[in-house]
Amino acid sequence: MAKRRLRPLLLLVAFLALALAGCGKSVADRDALAHAKATNKLVWGVKADTRLFGLMNIKTDQIEGFDIDMAKAITKQILGPKGKADLVQVTSDTRVPMLKGGNVDAVIATMTITPDRQKVLNFSQPYFNAGQALLVKKGSPIKSVKDLVKGTKVIGVQGSNSVDNVKKAAPQTQVLQLSDYAQAFTALKSGQGDALTTDNGILYGMSEQDHDYVVVGGTFTKEPYGIAMNKGQDNLTKAMNTAVDQLRANGTYAKLINKWFKGIPGFSLKEVE
Repeated sequence: MAKRRLRPLLLLVAFLALALAGCGKSVADRDALAHAKATNKLVWGVKADTRLFGLMNIKTDQIEGFDIDMAKAITKQILGPKGKADLVQVTSDTRVPMLKGGNVDAVIATMTITPDRQKVLNFSQPYFNAGQALLVKKGSPIKSVKDLVKGTKVIGVQGSNSVDNVKKAAPQTQVLQLSDYAQAFTALKSGQGDALTTDNGILYGMSEQDHDYVVVGGTFTKEPYGIAMNKGQDNLTKAMNTAVDQLRANGTYAKLINKWFKGIPGFSLKEVE
């Protein structure tokens, strides 16, 4: 008797599990562009810990930066002037899972286009050409990645390809990985590492925040930032590329670049365009 009662229960559990799995899959795999047009909204994954690109303003409780303004401008190019950009906070570690789970339609969060990422994600054309560099305290003996030798320690962020890059460029240095850029910069200032490495645009934001820290050595990689979408979202990818082209053509892109990066010491506006 117990077995007879148990079998229908197991069948019900299995049915519910399949139903839930099917629902999750439909959210991730649906046509994101068609859904955005139906709801008049694009859901963006953005960072809130990266000065100049996406940083939480504690006074207004709003995320601000170049990536944020680009997300809003692209949304209006695709959906029209009344289109809404819904911003969801992500980190370097969570942005891919958020996309794969269908929690966001697109990620614009200082995300470098790489061959490995292109295997599982769609990317727009590059919208910002960055390069990896080093941030150190003024007076540091470290002047370039060549000075990261045995006995030195460099700080990076989990989920960022900058960690892999610095391991290749300076295999003898020790790498300390932290969860976000705010923690990484705090760790550098507290002496937990000799240098902090990531893309130069992000590092210049940190240098602007605290002038005791400077970017040194130029760039040792090329890091083209792209807008990431789930694999197979070809319609949305085409719409993103068209929108970026339109923003370049109508002058909006140049205005946003100047708004966030003009006057940053050592930063070349021509390099990123």
